Amino acid sequence: MEELVIRDADVVDGSGADSYRADVVVDGGRIVSIVKEAAAAGCQRPRARRELDAEGLVLAPGFIDMHAHSDLALLRDPDHSAKAAQGVTLEVIGQDGLSYAPVDDRTLAEVRRAIAGWNGPGDDVDFDWRSVGEYLDRLDAGIAVNAAYLIPQGTVRALAVGWDDREATDAELEHMRRLVAEGMEQGAVGMSSGLTYTPGMYAKDAELTELCRVVASYGGYYCPHHRSYGAGALQAYEEMVELTREADCPLHLAHATMNFGVNKGRAPELLTLLDDALAAGADITLDTYPYTPGCTTLVALLPSWASEGGPDRIMERLADDDTAERIRHHMEEIGSDGSHGVPMEWETIEISGTGDPALAEYVGRTVLESARLRGESPWTVARHLLLADRLAPTILQHVGHEENVRAIMRHRVHTGGSDGILQGAKPHPRAYGTFPHYLGHYVRELGVLSLEECVAHLTSRPAARLRLPDRGLVREGYRADLVLFDPATVAAGSTYESPRVLPTGIPYVLVDGRFVMEDGRRTDVLAGRSVRRAPR
Repeated sequence: MEELVIRDADVVDGSGADSYRADVVVDGGRIVSIVKEAAAAGCQRPRARRELDAEGLVLAPGFIDMHAHSDLALLRDPDHSAKAAQGVTLEVIGQDGLSYAPVDDRTLAEVRRAIAGWNGPGDDVDFDWRSVGEYLDRLDAGIAVNAAYLIPQGTVRALAVGWDDREATDAELEHMRRLVAEGMEQGAVGMSSGLTYTPGMYAKDAELTELCRVVASYGGYYCPHHRSYGAGALQAYEEMVELTREADCPLHLAHATMNFGVNKGRAPELLTLLDDALAAGADITLDTYPYTPGCTTLVALLPSWASEGGPDRIMERLADDDTAERIRHHMEEIGSDGSHGVPMEWETIEISGTGDPALAEYVGRTVLESARLRGESPWTVARHLLLADRLAPTILQHVGHEENVRAIMRHRVHTGGSDGILQGAKPHPRAYGTFPHYLGHYVRELGVLSLEECVAHLTSRPAARLRLPDRGLVREGYRADLVLFDPATVAAGSTYESPRVLPTGIPYVLVDGRFVMEDGRRTDVLAGRSVRRAPR
């Protein structure tokens, strides 16, 4: 007898087709049969060792978070309710060009400092890996949800070239090509870049094109955080489209937003650019989070020249008064490349977390608010925080536009990604709320998407981009990564004031046919594993 039958579920199968009522049987981690309208037809109903009454609940494929920053959280936090409770059954990590493999001892230490604001310092993690394959093996020991990995181009450059702003030599480029090939052979699904973050941003297009050719040869895709989401956003998108066309590499645009005042209402221009490229045969997808503020680290806003050489050199420059004044001038009067070419608007920069608890008074306030309270300039406050917290502060950046968010999420190549940074006292609510916020706010309350459309955006579309032949749909033979939610009550619990509140209306989540959420509570099941690139 099979393990489980989910009885009388309203199946939204991930294809975009209309829902239907069915009994769904699960055994051995897979969907073994689907009996449509079993009760109405009066036919023999399937039986199993456990029967779950799903009356009033939607059964859908598990959600795929196409942009996650859980690289260390998956290892240090077996519970990981931040994602499991949302119905996420697969996260794509290694984002924005910076993560923890491939590395050597020196590069690992540098990367840990550079992205402590994203993932914490990692003092509670045993970094017993150096290669991509070894990191994936660590995930295979058991994690809350599944994870796929993108080779981080910035980390690759740090390992082969260092943190200097210069072109790679022929030997260094060949070393990077070899590192990318090894990572793809070991199971990575593609490559990411953070082209407003050092050292990835120092790579010219020709260098990126060569690495993308390697990725494409293994059937992977390129996922860039491109060079500007502000003053040069459209040109930056066009650059990525042209680069991947030249490399013949599929393109997935990370957190594809149009932010800052210069881009208010300009989403249709982006979508026209993408439609033209798609019509010409380009293979393009994108992801977004359903919120207007962004989230990153405070140090990321510095001009690239101030970040050259890595974290120690940044600290030296900030400590020097004359150099710090040059940094301020670039940020406030010119608009640094780190802040997307837009002069700083400190009233939009809210401190969301610090590594040092002694600096907690700054959390939840904008830099401008703290400056006024202290009788100091905003740059004085920002500089103090960077030095005192050793570059660790995280920020919310209130620079988005609701009309752009809605327009982009309607597009036919759109997928969902939380961009969820789990660090800090007040993280962005998207980390705990992205997927129920899509279903509750944008489907039920606003009707921006139909339920069937939205589920397709969150399941089958990302599965297709990842080239996963047995995930993303409710189909016989597919893996039983499933979510059951109440369409009348599903909602994000997280808010800007209380960002770690879990969602409502998602009582059951299964990974590999095992309940990781049951009756709305996290079980002790660790059914997640690495999801490695399928061979071509």
